[in-house]
Amino acid sequence: MALKTKGNLAGRIACALALSAAIGLFAAPVSAETVKLSLADSVQMALANNRTIKQSLADVDAAHEQLHAANRSAGPLLTWDWTGSRVGGKVKELNPTPYKDTYENKATLSMALFDPTINAQRKEARYGLNAADLTLEQTKQTIRLTATTDYFNILQARNMVQVREETVATLAKHLDDVNAQFRAGTVARADVLASEVELANAQQALTSAKNDYAVAVATLNNVIGLPTDTTLETSDEMRYTVYDLALSDCTDYGLVYRADAAAAHYTVKQAEAAVEQASAANLPTLNAAATRSIAGEHAFKNSMRDKDMWTLGLSATWRIFDNEATTAQIREAKAKLRKAEEALAATNERIRLDVHTAYLNLRAAEQNIDTTEKAVKQAEEDYNIARVRYNAGVGTNLEVMRASDNLTTARTNYATALYNYNMSKAALDNAMGVPVDLDAMQYRRVIDHGKRARAAREAAVLHEDAVLETPKGAQVRPAEPAPTAEEAAASIERVRAANAAYEMTMAK
Repeated sequence: MALKTKGNLAGRIACALALSAAIGLFAAPVSAETVKLSLADSVQMALANNRTIKQSLADVDAAHEQLHAANRSAGPLLTWDWTGSRVGGKVKELNPTPYKDTYENKATLSMALFDPTINAQRKEARYGLNAADLTLEQTKQTIRLTATTDYFNILQARNMVQVREETVATLAKHLDDVNAQFRAGTVARADVLASEVELANAQQALTSAKNDYAVAVATLNNVIGLPTDTTLETSDEMRYTVYDLALSDCTDYGLVYRADAAAAHYTVKQAEAAVEQASAANLPTLNAAATRSIAGEHAFKNSMRDKDMWTLGLSATWRIFDNEATTAQIREAKAKLRKAEEALAATNERIRLDVHTAYLNLRAAEQNIDTTEKAVKQAEEDYNIARVRYNAGVGTNLEVMRASDNLTTARTNYATALYNYNMSKAALDNAMGVPVDLDAMQYRRVIDHGKRARAAREAAVLHEDAVLETPKGAQVRPAEPAPTAEEAAASIERVRAANAAYEMTMAK
């Protein structure tokens, strides 16, 4: 099944609003409604509503503000100091003044002219924002895979319900034939009993399949931001579409496009900047400052001429010896750098493994589709022959039930092969880093040419309305309303009564 990930924010929001309105998402109490949903709808809803993505957006916002703070720390700083005091005791007697109280005001405008620590902090913050941008893209790819997987789980569960329903219908028809022959006196009672047991087992399997379907629906609802009790009507079918690409091409693509590898690359850059920042403590700093001071007997009065002054000057600081505290900090930063480098290498190795595994699974499932499809036709023919032989009195009931089991197994294997193929294709897309909103390769190219995050985003974004930061005015989507105190109390009483009845029965 082709996975369509492109689109714009307007489409996602429209989809989200339409589905939310259809189920009364923000109404209380929430009631279960039926919502028609395609794979594309599921992915769009997940990208628009998933809380993990919103957390990653908040991480980008925080990294952006951290960079903003680091950039601003290199600019001028204006401070105001105010003091108020009263002097008494023998000092007052020895140095009499006409002032009972003294108030001083001092304004200082300062700016760092040379401070390598600030430069390293700015570089570290820039790389931190780059890593956050790419981590957001990786999160979106992961959520796309999760939504796709959960959607395919629904399709597979629906197919399994259909297989089990066909098995129940087949065995029920066979039981009717056995009963007819038993009434005619041509078969023994044992055939009836065996057929009834086989039908009961099939009905139990059908019940389990329906439960698996309900769980799959609830799981997808959680991922795409719908109430868990929403009933979904899927519009896609599990099918086979040829995907002709060599493993080497998939691997090369993944090594270039995987967003988590790019994020790990900038985490290394960030750690390198942290080493620079720690080493900067061994270098001198140079600052310029201008001050203006006044004092008087009132809070803001300039009545003491000996305190009325201004200064303009430079100051340099060089920490010559700090008992090797800076050396320890440099070693700590280098250790963290090694950790980041190992993480980058591990990420690249994991990319190769992820792509290799998904590709092999895809090819294995592809081969199984052909063999299992043939097996279904053969099993159907075998079952029909077994039924004809039994009804003609030349076959046994055991042969019919064995043929029925084989037919159910063949249908299950075919549905599973289609499921595995589509799941492997989605996993391969994720392993290769097929982008959602941001082209990681283009992003890295722009940053490596000395540009900033804004320019990299503009060059790498795949559509105009991609969400790369939390929209202004965005609010946290409310969760499903909690029960009222009365509803909770009633539920608690019912749970206690049910548990007591269960324990009483178990004790007998």
